[in-house]
Amino acid sequence: MGISGFKPSFLVGVEAVRQAHEARLAALVGRRLAGFALVRFAEDDDWFADCPVVVDFDGLQMEVCHARLDELSIGWNTIDTAATITGWGRSELTPRWSHSDERLEPFIARELREVALLEWRPADRDLAAATVAVEFTFPEGRLRIVNGLDENHIETGAAQPDYIRHRMRR
Repeated sequence: MGISGFKPSFLVGVEAVRQAHEARLAALVGRRLAGFALVRFAEDDDWFADCPVVVDFDGLQMEVCHARLDELSIGWNTIDTAATITGWGRSELTPRWSHSDERLEPFIARELREVALLEWRPADRDLAAATVAVEFTFPEGRLRIVNGLDENHIETGAAQPDYIRHRMRR
């Protein structure tokens, strides 16, 4: 993708993600959301949701990226969002880091109260069953980075009832 420092390590399933990242996710509690970065195209400002969503909790940077129907990569302090995205050959558009998004901005400077992994478990058969989302709970509400079926998707507010919540504990 041409993103400086991005070396995804994709995992499948809530238990694999929990084993690899629970301690670090739980350690985010009490920190404030200091900033975030998304890749947008310079020409039209559209979000390129295939690229990682980068969130900064008081200097601890977390990089979330969903791929395929069931893969999730969480990275820590590896992506340089100040660096220009180079080597882009996917389209004629120019990708760039953006620190603007109406869904994320209300949570800036807010203290994180809880982190959970959400496992999609619908009652009916569903192609997305068992996908894993990352949810951040703030006093002002909830923010989720979910699998949008082969890309990232950002949601706020209450989660859909078909999610099973797995709270991260120290």
